[in-house]
This record gives sequence, C-alpha cells and structure tokens, in this order.
Amino acid sequence: KFLLPEPATTHPSPIRARTQLAPMSTDFKTKICCIGAGYVGGPTMATIALKCPDVKVHVVDINPKQIARWNSDTLPIYEPGLDAVVKKVRNKNLFFSTKIDEAIQECEIIFVSVNTPTKTYGVGAGRAADLKNWELAARNIAKVANGPKIIVEKSTLPVRTAHSMRKVLMANDRKIHFEVLSNPEFLAEGTAMEDLDMPDRVLIGGMTTKLGQEAVQKLVDVYAHWVPMERIITTNLWSSELSKLVANAFLAQRISSINSISELCEATGADVQEVSHAIGKDQRIGKRFLNASVGFGGSCFQKDILNLVYLCESFGLKEVSEYWNQVVKINDHQKHRFATKMIKSMFNTISGKKIALMGFAFKKDTGDTRETASVYVAKHLLAERAKVSIYDPKVEKEQIEFDFNYYKALTPGREFKECVTVETDPYKAAEGAHAIAIMTEWDEFKKYDFKKMYESMAKPAFIFDGRLILDHAKLQDIGFTVYAIGKPYGVKYQNMDDLNA
Repeated sequence: KFLLPEPATTHPSPIRARTQLAPMSTDFKTKICCIGAGYVGGPTMATIALKCPDVKVHVVDINPKQIARWNSDTLPIYEPGLDAVVKKVRNKNLFFSTKIDEAIQECEIIFVSVNTPTKTYGVGAGRAADLKNWELAARNIAKVANGPKIIVEKSTLPVRTAHSMRKVLMANDRKIHFEVLSNPEFLAEGTAMEDLDMPDRVLIGGMTTKLGQEAVQKLVDVYAHWVPMERIITTNLWSSELSKLVANAFLAQRISSINSISELCEATGADVQEVSHAIGKDQRIGKRFLNASVGFGGSCFQKDILNLVYLCESFGLKEVSEYWNQVVKINDHQKHRFATKMIKSMFNTISGKKIALMGFAFKKDTGDTRETASVYVAKHLLAERAKVSIYDPKVEKEQIEFDFNYYKALTPGREFKECVTVETDPYKAAEGAHAIAIMTEWDEFKKYDFKKMYESMAKPAFIFDGRLILDHAKLQDIGFTVYAIGKPYGVKYQNMDDLNA
C-alpha cells in the first residue's frame, strides 16, 4: 500500500531519487491551488505536496465543513493510504482553507476540480454535463486574478469545454492572460493513492501556441518530480478532454459486456466466472474489468458515457450515440433483473419481509455512494413494500439517508425511517431477515459466520450474491437458498450429465 515516500533505491529514476529525498522547502519554486476539495482534488493535491517539497499547494473549497474535516483527524473521504499522506504534509506545504480568492492570487497554477454532474434540467437533461460550477469557478478566477495564470481542467468535462472556459477567462477587463490545460484524472477509488503514486500515464493537453506549450511544460515539470517522462503524455486540448470520456466508456463497456453474458450463463447452465477466466487468458482481451456483478456505479462511468452519448448526438452521430447508450441500458437492466430475481425467488412477494443489504458503497475500499447499485436495488424492493436493513463498514447513516432522497428511492408517501434501517453490526442487519444481498465486495463479508446469521434469520433463508465473493457450496450446506450473478443455480441442465435426464 502507498503510504510514504520509499527509499531512492526502490525507484531508479534519477528524477524520483532526487526529489523523494529532498527536504521540505520553505522557499517554494511553484505555488499551486486546487478549487474543489473532493474525491479528486484532495488526494491529487496531497500526492503533489508529498512528492514535490518545493511546491506549495493550497486546496480551497466554499464548504467550511469539508475544509474543517480535511484539517481534522477524520478526513471527509475514505481512501487507503490518504490519511498518512495528508498528515505527513499538512500545514507544511499542503494547506486546506476556504480562502479561495487569496489562493487564486498567490498561485500561478490553478486546478479546477469541481463537481460536474449530469444535467437534470433544460437542454440535454439526463445526458449532458452540468458545467455551472465550472463556469462559476472560471468567472471568479477572471474576477480576482492579479496576473497571468495557468488554469488546469481536472474535472471530467465535455470536449471543447476548455475553449469555452478560455473565452470566459479572457473576457476580463484587465487584459490578464490565461492558459487553459486539460489534465484528466484516471483514478480508481479504493486504489487512488497507488494510482497517483505510480500512474499508468499522466495526460496533459494544451494549446499548440508558444504560450500554450510553455504552460504544458510548467505542469510537466511538476509531475516529473516522480513520474517517469515516458509516462507523461502531451496532446492538444481536444484529444486530452476526449481521452478521459473514452477511457471510462471503454471500461464501463467491458463491465456491461460481461454482465450481459452473465444473464446468458444463468439461462444456459454456463458459469460466468469460468467464461470470464477463459476469455481473459486471451492477451488481446486481458482479465481486467471482467468480473460480473450487480452493475457498475460511481461518479464517472455512467455520467461520462451519457456525456459521450450527448456529444455524439450533438454532432449528428446517431449510430455512435445509440451504441454507447446501450452500455448504460445494460447496466440499468442488470440492477433491475437482480432485484426482480430476489422478488421471484421469495415466492413473488416480499411485502413486510426484512431484506439485509450488505454494502452501500459502490465498490469496496471507498465510502463513495454515488450511483451505487444498492440504492437502485433497494428502490425496487421498497416498491414491493419490503423492509430494508443496510450495513456498510464505511458509509454513514446520514449519507445513506441522503442518497435515498437524492435518487428518489423511497416509495411516495413513506419516510426513510419507516422502511429502512441502518445497522453498525452486520449480524444485527441479518437478524430476522428473509434474505441477505451482497451489494459491495467488501473483503470482510467473506469472513462472516454465516451459520450464525442463518440461525437468526427467517426460513427459508436466501442469499443473493451480487458480487460473486462468497463460498456458495458452503452456504448451501448451511441451509441457504443461493442465487448468484451468472451462476447456473436452478437451471435444469447444470452439467453434461443432466442431458441424459
């Protein structure tokens, strides 16, 4: 796990060896600020501060509670390794505050890492990115800047956003010059600190003008403190912006592809894990992102694909748009059919039955719940008047309740406390339940005493494994009725011998 800088001998690169052993400087060569103290801004700036002792880093946000938590012993986000890094550099060359204007004026490089959700209103609603926060940040930078600045897009944005933002910035009445760069993040939550420590690539896009290339070099010099030069890719602005959307679209496409095959496996008697293992051995395909599940979540995949869909529609590329939209449709279908399978398995009625959802984060090793499959599955269960009990080791009750309201998962006329309980003990969550559903692949779930859970549950007791992490044979021996994504349980022909029946 990535925690603190390793000895120079571990990384033979001359750049790495020199900078990782450098003492913390009080005379900073470069000053950087990041507007937005969220999942991207916080970890990214903490890593830059750690790797670049000659760089002063400000992380600013309009939310005082968010900043207070960054300055406390309880950070606002959970990410393995993050806490140790922040404690190492905080108040040395990494500073968190709400003083946005002062940070803009002090720093020459300004990262903008604000939220760009999918629009819920107007033209492009449900597909296009809502750039309101980004434009507000750009206008404020133009208003308070006291000299030339390099503005870095860190949020995921549509292609040619940089062009629009540059117009906003350059419209200032003081003739201050701005260069806009695109530097998309390629982090995976749960391994973000490792991804930042040893990135596959760092992508920087800029204008092809002399000033544009000078700005690109300035940002290259920051990353070169620890990233080998062959991993730093420079492109034009448009290629950089589009690469981020396409990367997430391709990853999500693989998940939807294997999830579509999981349904075929259930119908035919094939085993999706055996299929994914077999095709993953093909070096042209590879094994990554071939784990069938209840569906992908997170802040990026669905948002970025929908953004790509809208972009294609805007340019009249109907067939391309429909192709990528199908990735989202399959993901929605997977969540819906998982919930439907639960209902049908429990005799087509779950009214008044307690169902325990194990996991609410969209994936393990993070507290992020954005677009989590859990809330969508719960919505279907609540519509059938089930009682839902939730346990997650990292997600707080307040966040879960917020998500049920935000994603409109509650049945109209019913309040959260009437139909949902949040437990801090997984055994309490399962007590009296008719079924357990594994919604997040937390490692601790594999270690539970399921015999103890079984004894406390209503009978017949069901387990629905939406992440394929449990020992299904052992669970069946205990007495559970087991359903798992892509597994042929209940199929007439489970193996060749059955063909003689």
